[in-house]
Amino acid sequence: MKVYEVTLEAEERQRLHEMLAAGKSAARKLAHAHILLKADAAEGGPAWPDARIAEAFGVSVATVERVRRRFVEQGLDAALDRKRRGRPAREPKLDGRAEATLVALACSAPPDGRKRWTMQLLADRLVELRIVDAISDETVRVALKKTRSSPG
Repeated sequence: MKVYEVTLEAEERQRLHEMLAAGKSAARKLAHAHILLKADAAEGGPAWPDARIAEAFGVSVATVERVRRRFVEQGLDAALDRKRRGRPAREPKLDGRAEATLVALACSAPPDGRKRWTMQLLADRLVELRIVDAISDETVRVALKKTRSSPG
């Protein structure tokens, strides 16, 4: 297994100390700053082993290893900040074309026997038209709210 040695520059060390002194960042970010300072092997830095750092700050050894690796491979900002997702956790149900269809449908005349469209009626119609396989009335509501349309 490759060992990632943290060697902080003076400016980086100063930035971490200032961040910790201010205490205005997210708890996870502050924990990562503590990890980097204790893992620092430059110029007589503490260079604590991973297990000791993990015990001192209440994190797992894997977290310490991850922070070390991200610092060495990607730099200080990557080690402090949360990793960005490449894509959303869940793909949106409605793309641009489906949203346009939904808005057009909401602005059209309601079905026979109805005074106006309901969110559930719109959701059911999108499924009938095979725009989507399944969709909730809440998703329809959010999509219509986003477009600032008024179905009435």
